[in-house]
Amino acid sequence: MKIFAVGWNYLNHNKEMNRTLLPQKPILFLKPDTAFLKNGRPFFLPSFSKRIEYETELVVRISRLGKNVTPRFAHRYYDAVTVGIDFTARDLQAQLRAEGSPWEISKGFDGSAVVGDFVPLDEIDGNIQALDFSLRIDGQKVQQGNTADMIFPVDEIIAYISQFYTLRMGDLLFTGTPEGVGPVAIGNRLQGFLGDRQLLDFHVR
Repeated sequence: MKIFAVGWNYLNHNKEMNRTLLPQKPILFLKPDTAFLKNGRPFFLPSFSKRIEYETELVVRISRLGKNVTPRFAHRYYDAVTVGIDFTARDLQAQLRAEGSPWEISKGFDGSAVVGDFVPLDEIDGNIQALDFSLRIDGQKVQQGNTADMIFPVDEIIAYISQFYTLRMGDLLFTGTPEGVGPVAIGNRLQGFLGDRQLLDFHVR
């Protein structure tokens, strides 16, 4: 299983992170399979970071083998969606970027890709580019997004990825986070929603 992720895919998230240049192509990075954390299992704060931040995202499940897929046919290559958390060691990321070093370890550490329960596409209301999703921490809504606000829509991302990587059944795609990212602490309860439907529920330990 490969875990693909897209950075800077919402305009307002670019603004909150003080980015003035918008991406011209999807910004891709990968997380190893050890980053995968199943819904309901606790997330343990790592010792190497003092600021772990949540990034709530729509996650798409790849359902068939694909290479050099065109945007027109990309919708045939995924069958379900959910809400996930792309955890980021923000202090480590900032340090590595300042040094001009690769920052994958700040994104790809163990347990950093939390994935909720999947919903088949035929059960969602509307199309994939018109979905509301949100995150609550200890009962308070802290992040809200809609996939209509993506800079690069899902089908375009999948087509772009497939130029470089062969898509395989079971691969996952984190599609980017809207504004509102922030830190987590021991004891927090995180709940992710697709519309009014809760798909994610776990604690930070």
